[in-house]
Amino acid sequence: MLALASIVTYSASSITEWRKARTAGEQLKAVYIAQKSYMADHPTKSPSSLTSSNIIPYLPGNPGSLPSTKSLDDEDLTINISLMPPVFDLGGSTYDPSDTAEDGLWDAGGL
Repeated sequence: MLALASIVTYSASSITEWRKARTAGEQLKAVYIAQKSYMADHPTKSPSSLTSSNIIPYLPGNPGSLPSTKSLDDEDLTINISLMPPVFDLGGSTYDPSDTAEDGLWDAGGL
């Protein structure tokens, strides 16, 4: 019984981490689409000059702020919108604990 319980606990933990990563990837995709929409309306702007006030009106549902999430260790992550596609930053470096920057977990994937 103890072995079965530990397997279930391990599986539930993995599912929770995957769900967190998937949600974060979806948030980055929404920001990426907002970036592309803004750039389409302002073709002379450089992605490095983007600010949150430029991007927020283009986010789905007009949420009033950029999406936020937490790392697997519950640290606050910020979205670096001066890069296209955007990335999560943690302490000045890109945060992506998945195996690749193309899987859509913690990144915008192959969009």
